[in-house]
Amino acid sequence: MNKNKNIPIRGLFIDGKEVPATRPDLLDVLNPATGEMLAQISHASDEDVDRAVMNAKSTFHSKEWSQMSNRTRAKLINKLADVFEANLEEIYTLETANNGRSLNETRAQVSRLPDFFRYNAGLAIARRDSVIPVDGNYLNYTLRTPIGVVGNSTPFNHPLMIMVKSLAPSLASGCTTVVKPSEYTPLTTLRLAQLFVDAGLPPGAFNVITGLGPTTGKALAEHPGLAKWVLTGGTEAGRITGALAGSNFAHQTLELGGKTPVLVFDDFDVDQAVNYAAFGAFIGAGQTCICGSRQIVQEKIYDEFVEKLAAKAKAIRIGNPIDPTVQLGPVVSAKQQQRVLSYINIGLNEDKARLVAGGKIPSDPSLKDGFFVEPTVFADVTRNMRIFQEEVFGPFVSVTKFTTEEEGLELANDSPFGLAGAIRTKDVTRAHRLAAQLKCGIVWINDHHRLDPASPWGGIKDSGIGRECGTESFDQHFETKSVMLRLDDAPFDWYQNTSAQPRLN
Repeated sequence: MNKNKNIPIRGLFIDGKEVPATRPDLLDVLNPATGEMLAQISHASDEDVDRAVMNAKSTFHSKEWSQMSNRTRAKLINKLADVFEANLEEIYTLETANNGRSLNETRAQVSRLPDFFRYNAGLAIARRDSVIPVDGNYLNYTLRTPIGVVGNSTPFNHPLMIMVKSLAPSLASGCTTVVKPSEYTPLTTLRLAQLFVDAGLPPGAFNVITGLGPTTGKALAEHPGLAKWVLTGGTEAGRITGALAGSNFAHQTLELGGKTPVLVFDDFDVDQAVNYAAFGAFIGAGQTCICGSRQIVQEKIYDEFVEKLAAKAKAIRIGNPIDPTVQLGPVVSAKQQQRVLSYINIGLNEDKARLVAGGKIPSDPSLKDGFFVEPTVFADVTRNMRIFQEEVFGPFVSVTKFTTEEEGLELANDSPFGLAGAIRTKDVTRAHRLAAQLKCGIVWINDHHRLDPASPWGGIKDSGIGRECGTESFDQHFETKSVMLRLDDAPFDWYQNTSAQPRLN
């Protein structure tokens, strides 16, 4: 129960308006930089989840939505992009306060999101069905129809970006959606839903339910009304919810954990390699599935790289992310802070790696109420160490030495994960050779953490299945129907003249 009348209570967003949940308990939403309460949110029950899914299903079948032409839908999706863009300043501030990312990072990331809607609006107009040459006097063509309701569970690290990667193709394809944002970072998702309905999106096309993963998230994943299940989160959450959704034969896109290897060769400029390492490891306080957390560095430049990366980490300005001069904000919660600190302890006491930067909570008393961790660098890390193999999800990076290209590649691929990898080299043939051999879904050569609405995004192995972005994601929102038309009127009677028939099927 909310005893502070100054703290807003947020309901669920169903059928185009905010409504109370049937469950009375509330969840606190905190500012991770200060520990202050920003809002309280509803904890949706199974009944609430069913209400949201059935509303999305009803809208999916409504004439207003299902009979909308592709061009009209594309025009609407472009309008949503314009509304999103017109409200960016408000969204920057709210996103930064809610998830603790520095304001400059938030601006750089969120400002690109309207283009995801524009790209998918273009696909809605450009889509074509196929005419397939087949034997005999037949016309064979395909029809694609939107699959239905998409359930989408989004994480705390990139609340809007990850949600938009699914939302844009869902709406542009003619599907409807129910989104369950992380209980830590629901505020910008709720705000965007209201903005979109105000802009003309039919009520029920975009519903938002809030709550905990094991309760609300579970109820959404296993709901038989879903045609597709999308989750970005940990590998174990993917296994659990994927099995639940799979029992209803829902399509799935799961973007799960990662432990990105970065191969740094001695022909690459060391200072540039260090700058990319810091960017890849510490952006978003390291809370990214593609965090460049394993720097695998060739022997000749290893010592120089370690020394310079340690100095770079120590120079990063930590503070309240709303300050535009701050370069590193907090992790999202006290729980996440303790997780990172526990891996620092593992690195020191179990793995016996060499700590060269960070490793503790900042001493600045003004930061004591937030969930901060210093940018942390461990050197002399070997493949058998837990900090080499396990995802930390914080401002934490390990450095490992290699000698030959073959050894470096073996180290890079020694992981249960396969989301992303990166290569630093000036040798063009080596770059392409290794890009083909890295066991992952995304490779950056002499760069890191770049994505585009048109570029497919996703992993293999324990990093998930399916792809976001690109035509790959858009196409996953349709069922394909094959239509076969006989083009002549010649008599047909299999049982009268069986031997004369050229084929059975």
